[in-house]
Amino acid sequence: MEYKTSRNEAISQLVLASSSPRRKELVASLDLSLPVYILSTDTDETIEAGWSPVQIVEQLSLRKANAALKLLQQKQESASSLIIGADTIVVLDGDVLGKPADDNEAKAMLGRLQGRAHEVYTGIACVLTSNGEAKTAHRMTKVMMKSLSEDQIARYVATGEPRDKAGSYGIQGLGSTIVEQIDGCYFNVVGLPLSLLSSMLASYGIAVF
Repeated sequence: MEYKTSRNEAISQLVLASSSPRRKELVASLDLSLPVYILSTDTDETIEAGWSPVQIVEQLSLRKANAALKLLQQKQESASSLIIGADTIVVLDGDVLGKPADDNEAKAMLGRLQGRAHEVYTGIACVLTSNGEAKTAHRMTKVMMKSLSEDQIARYVATGEPRDKAGSYGIQGLGSTIVEQIDGCYFNVVGLPLSLLSSMLASYGIAVF
């Protein structure tokens, strides 16, 4: 099936510019009639000094989507696609906590987060391959983490779950047991706010149901 944008441009597939298995699963859960092509990109994730959390996630998600656009152009991919890029960060006291470099950094992050509230931001960028037109948006969710002992943190880190996750925890896995409550979109904390994504897709004439 093909969808038409407001400019009557046919979209024949979605391209998810991500290597995250969680984002792949979430996009698959929408059960869209369009085929979804997964394209992992090696993107520079350096940020400008003074960028706000919103600027960080929206600009990095756009950077990922544009990197996928370049790859498709190099491959001379002819299908008219809508590329989706996403980026998630954890923010505590104004400090951005990304993915831990190693287990020691994961322990340090969790030591800071335990017993406190923090914010999780996810940005989404949509880019049309036909003309490079881009849209960006974001969601923020507040998360309250349980108080944890050093031993509890060490045992959680030893499971390996924190290694590839912003803030060193995964709310969809064992990390669910250390989160006390959230205020906002759960899927935003997982890494892809589905309510926001469905609204963005609808702006291109792509309905989830």
